[in-house]
Amino acid sequence: MGKRSLAGIAGIVAAATLLSKVFGLLREAVIAASFGVGPITDAYAIAYVIPGFLLVLLGGINGPFHSAIVSVVAKRKKEDIASLVETVTTLIGVVLIVVTLLIGIFAPQIITIFGQDANPATQAIAVAQLRIMAPITVFAAFIVIGFGTLNAADQYWPPSGSPLLSSSAVIVALGAFWLFSGGDISDPQVAITGGMVLAAGTLVGAILQWLIQVPALWKAGLGRPRPGFNFKDRGVRDVMKVLAPATFASGTFQINVATDLYFATAIDGAAASLGFANLLVQAPLGIVSNIVLVPFLPIFSRLTEPAQWPELKQRIRQSLVLVGLTMLPMSALVMTLARPIVRVAYERGNFGEEDVRIVTSILFAYGLGMFVYLARDVMVRVFYALGDGKTPFNISLVNIGFNALFDWIFFRVLGLGAPGLVFATIGVNIVSLIAMTFFLARKIDGLPIFEWTKTLATITVASFLAGLSCWLTQGGLASIIGTDGFVVNLIQLCIAGAMGMATFALLAFVLRIPEAGLLANRIREKLGR
Repeated sequence: MGKRSLAGIAGIVAAATLLSKVFGLLREAVIAASFGVGPITDAYAIAYVIPGFLLVLLGGINGPFHSAIVSVVAKRKKEDIASLVETVTTLIGVVLIVVTLLIGIFAPQIITIFGQDANPATQAIAVAQLRIMAPITVFAAFIVIGFGTLNAADQYWPPSGSPLLSSSAVIVALGAFWLFSGGDISDPQVAITGGMVLAAGTLVGAILQWLIQVPALWKAGLGRPRPGFNFKDRGVRDVMKVLAPATFASGTFQINVATDLYFATAIDGAAASLGFANLLVQAPLGIVSNIVLVPFLPIFSRLTEPAQWPELKQRIRQSLVLVGLTMLPMSALVMTLARPIVRVAYERGNFGEEDVRIVTSILFAYGLGMFVYLARDVMVRVFYALGDGKTPFNISLVNIGFNALFDWIFFRVLGLGAPGLVFATIGVNIVSLIAMTFFLARKIDGLPIFEWTKTLATITVASFLAGLSCWLTQGGLASIIGTDGFVVNLIQLCIAGAMGMATFALLAFVLRIPEAGLLANRIREKLGR
């Protein structure tokens, strides 16, 4: 198979992911306008914990399933891939059908665990929503196996662009609900019906994500939607070798989510507000994650021999610096412009001023940890590429305790409310990043950590100055045009955000960061087409 250039892959992934994230933001805006921050969105946040986790774990690009498939398939000849894909699909599909049935049967108990402090009405809605969305488990596995195979075969458009189908399904479903019901959620029965429509739209979206990749796999000769039983294939064992510990490692994340919800459900609207704010940071995180991790993961997987470690270290540095160049200035702008971002994205329909205030405080907290979140993911993918899922798993186990401790400190002791749960997550990610860097350095004969830290510190200072420039510009605009209204907030976002980015771009040029030049050249190439 011929290999595309890294820049070419990044361009495809960026375009597809950007389109998907736009639709994802539109989906959340429609949900917010339909239900605001209240019982329906709280119930959905609780009910979606298991299906959403499994969709990311099993079907998510850069998740452990995706990483396991890519790390094995990327090393195989094309003619040997179809049998492996069909066998892995069969094996995992059978297991997850059983899991789906168990989720449906034990839905009340699951909701009690994740939303034990929610009121009974919210819990009842969440149980019904969870049962509707339970089959997402199976389709998530089909999604990731196909998408991981396509990525390893240098096909990136379907995996990166498919989430727009999922978002579109929810948008269409809620549009139909609004059209036929009038959207008056003051009527409890109408509100409950809307919650069921939201869950059904989510399930249909997952099915569409799977269907879009079937023709691409079939046409490329990489597998068909049929059972496979070649369990003696060594590739099946290789996939499971990475998959098993990686899945358990990611599974510990679910324990952290449960811990967060244990605290969040004590405050009405907190669970929903966390979801709305998280989506706003996941948009840039997802775009950069796919630009960096999708093209780099196969490269990491091909540089696992000791003789190749010097080049592997260079690639790790390159990926971390690219994350810093994108995420650190973005973090500064998100924190500075949190309120106008929330007002432009959500303030309409049933989403009012109090909802804006709550989500803004949480978005500010999320903005603080954007770089650490993605840098940790880079390190995780390096371990997966090296065939080591055990180290991330062990670190994840330790972090369960840190997460519970940090949640208790920030939420209960310091009384920071829902934003405190985000600060706790940032603390856990920092611990993970430090630990993974330490163990990776031991595994591949050292890392030039001091050199990398100097570069990232320089980018951090430039990002702070960019945020300051953005803040001053926003303040000047507010004194002239005010702060109320969609158009006014959109103007603030565009002008103040552009000023902040221009400031950062100028500083990056003056400081002569090599990766900044590569990034700028790529942007010029795209704009020139």
